[in-house]
Amino acid sequence: MTTVRLPLFPLNTVLFPGLVLPLNVFEERYRAMMRELLKTPEDEPRRFAVVAIRDGHEVAPSAPGMPDPTTVPARGPAAGFGTDPLRAFHKVACVADAATIRERADGTFEVLATGTTRVRLLSVDASGPYLTAEAEPLAEDPGDEAGALAEGVLRSFRQYQKRLAGARERSLTTGAELPDEPGVVSYLVAAAMMLDTPTKQRLLQAPDTASRLRDELRLLRAETAVIRHLPSLPAAELTRGPTSLN
Repeated sequence: MTTVRLPLFPLNTVLFPGLVLPLNVFEERYRAMMRELLKTPEDEPRRFAVVAIRDGHEVAPSAPGMPDPTTVPARGPAAGFGTDPLRAFHKVACVADAATIRERADGTFEVLATGTTRVRLLSVDASGPYLTAEAEPLAEDPGDEAGALAEGVLRSFRQYQKRLAGARERSLTTGAELPDEPGVVSYLVAAAMMLDTPTKQRLLQAPDTASRLRDELRLLRAETAVIRHLPSLPAAELTRGPTSLN
């Protein structure tokens, strides 16, 4: 079995291959990670694994008295994730390639990364300044009837967009052409839908593209039916990715 060792960046969100992730990095453990990644030549990928948190805290206390004035803040690469960090995370993560790492004057970082491939976490090492993981790359198998399923998902997704825009009492202004490659469709729709983290994680770790698309088709039909009966929804950008305050 071929494995890779990668820096590990836990978040309260799921990153999908092909999607862009902006990061505001201020915790020392992640700042140390970015300083190390900057040592990689610019013509080589600066890779780290983004994993969704199952249990724990995305941001550990970073100053005395915060957030509880009676306790001493936890420190170290595994702070907030317990004695066995592997149990705090979902097992399937997404490798990110940091296209931009910009250090600010105060030592924090502004990072722009793109998801590339999926990996399965096998172990987590907390002995260094930041967490690293031994991971197994996961192939993306198309599965059966992925092409036809992608067409159905795209039709349902467009209907979902229209219903969502109507529920927000806003016009649908996106004129961008959607892709037709099944794998790309499956990840784009998974990222764009308004779903909770466990559901997004389930889509990320689907055994193949066709299985992910089938799940998305069910979700889109169910969500569209719900939205149809709602008078309005709070405004939120459909395809805007979150900026992590890490």
